[in-house]
Amino acid sequence: MRLLSLPPTPVVPTLIATVAAIVLSACGGGESAPTQVTKPADTTATVPVPPTPGVLTHIGQGAVPERYTAEVWVRGTTAYTTSWGTRAGTRGNAVKIWDVSANQPRLVDSVIVANATTTGDVQVSDDGSLMVVAIESNPNGGVAIYSMANPRAPQLLVRTTGGELQNGVHTAEVARVNGVLYAFCAVNQANGVASRLVVLDLSTPSAPRTVWSQAMGSPFVHDVSVRDGLLFTAEWNNGVGIWDIGAQSGTVAAPRLLGRVRTVGGQAHNVWWLHDPGTQSKKYLLVGQEGPGAIGSSSAGDVHVVDISTLTAPVEVAVYSVTGAGTHNFSVDEAQGFAYAAYYNGGVRVLDVRGDLSTCTAVQKTTDGRCDLAKMSRERASYAGAGGVPVFVWGVHWSASGLFASDMLNGLWRAAPAVR
Repeated sequence: MRLLSLPPTPVVPTLIATVAAIVLSACGGGESAPTQVTKPADTTATVPVPPTPGVLTHIGQGAVPERYTAEVWVRGTTAYTTSWGTRAGTRGNAVKIWDVSANQPRLVDSVIVANATTTGDVQVSDDGSLMVVAIESNPNGGVAIYSMANPRAPQLLVRTTGGELQNGVHTAEVARVNGVLYAFCAVNQANGVASRLVVLDLSTPSAPRTVWSQAMGSPFVHDVSVRDGLLFTAEWNNGVGIWDIGAQSGTVAAPRLLGRVRTVGGQAHNVWWLHDPGTQSKKYLLVGQEGPGAIGSSSAGDVHVVDISTLTAPVEVAVYSVTGAGTHNFSVDEAQGFAYAAYYNGGVRVLDVRGDLSTCTAVQKTTDGRCDLAKMSRERASYAGAGGVPVFVWGVHWSASGLFASDMLNGLWRAAPAVR
């Protein structure tokens, strides 16, 4: 999250609650059937007109009027949302815990993180035992690691202070490599110190140990993605780096750079390595681009598709744009083949990412030859909360429990996922 300005609080909490209640009442308490995404109709026109995307069904909302809501993570019937910056004098030092067993998210507790201004990333480990929270800002940056013996009452194990993390951990990706759990921490640049990626071994959660640290990014490294022994680093204007950390000869302690790609426009913000269970294809990266913006009013940035069939020579092949809005984080339902992209003031956009994303007709291409996913009818649905209130969606999380979106202005939204 690298936004330019912070306007006054634009949403009246009572209005949100009233509108949400009206919508839920109209929908029979929110128990609506999942949205059916309509397949494009056959056409004989020379230039096909893309079908109008559908709208995901709204289910519920957990309002957060006092803080700017940041990231969201869901495990089972519990959701976690973090908070950003300062809103009307209230710092973003809270992690809110929600019961999402019913349609309407219900706040059950909050964890306050000491000396935090922003609690950005939050993630629960794959075995459910730990929660890791990224903390800004300088000089109180770091991570907080919690025991999740009771997932609705996290117990603090350690709150790091000082050292390489003190300038602020912007994102913290938790991933397991060869059986070992790690936190990949993107640390802000500050005071003449370069941005860097610091990897912590979490084998002893109360005493995380640095196993690799390297300056990277122009001007910073923002986020990473780890999967199948590969590390993808979003290094802003340096593009996306592809590192072997266990796939072949590389390790987490000694990564080996395989390739790099600079997506059009730079500002590489986040990455998802797409696995298609239908075709077994693993050839595409989805790369989010975050351009300039202001909370509640504007944003910019596209979703870029990179072909990594040759890891040493990745190439951008497609792009998706929303006029007047920019993407932030995204989540993917790979079984259904849908990517959910948080698009700030553009809400959530649903993209069909199943199959071939790099082959298209001449009229479906951009002027520089990339395939345009919108012109290919790959945009299948959208979602922007309920009641017509302005939204500024930071994150989105698809899970077996459903689809959840974190809105900086309004809190936690819940919608029915897209289905084929």
